[in-house]
Amino acid sequence: MTNSSDLEFLKIENQKLRNYIILIQSEIEFTQRVDEIKLNFTKSSDSERIIVPILDRISKIQFEKTSLEKELNLN
Repeated sequence: MTNSSDLEFLKIENQKLRNYIILIQSEIEFTQRVDEIKLNFTKSSDSERIIVPILDRISKIQFEKTSLEKELNLN
């Protein structure tokens, strides 16, 4: 029989897994967005101005994702 602490642990782990999935989805979407911008703004200084903050966000997502992978023993 599962006690309340086991149930709470499972809820927390489930939430972490959901967050991990959201991070993966976000990383994919942002990467696709960068590719689209590069295609639409070829040879434009605007592309760098637009892309840099997105690449920064992708880096943060990758860091968060790596942290969760370690915490959840996914690596």
